[in-house]
Amino acid sequence: MSMVEKVEKDLVAALKAQEALKLSVLRMMKAALMNKKVELGKAVEDPEALAVLRTLVKQRHESTEAFRRGGRDDLADKEEAEAKIIEGYLPAAASEEEIDAAVVAAIAEAGATTAKDLGKVMKGAMAKLAGKNADGKRVNEKARARLGG
Repeated sequence: MSMVEKVEKDLVAALKAQEALKLSVLRMMKAALMNKKVELGKAVEDPEALAVLRTLVKQRHESTEAFRRGGRDDLADKEEAEAKIIEGYLPAAASEEEIDAAVVAAIAEAGATTAKDLGKVMKGAMAKLAGKNADGKRVNEKARARLGG
């Protein structure tokens, strides 16, 4: 079952179970996936769907931080709950060890020595972590630490 089909099936289940928050999040996910379908002009495959969902999670985390800074814990809690629901559809997050290994391998492949090579390292590391749910920010931090930037 594709990611889009799973979201649609779960949306129907949430509607029947009257789970308001989950239903709201699934509707948002379906809308984002439909927008991607229109953008691509064809059906959304799982890798593209995962990218859309990662973007939604990232937006929720950024909103959470902004709401916390603004003293709106109620809204921050809602955003966190939404992020948790979306993360349930993503593959398991890459461990720190997997991120470290990917960064080390990418540095070796790119022959990187300075922070100027960060782009090459990031491209290689993210490619190695493609099947996993890897946070680009964490990968970037580890790559910068290794390159002395």
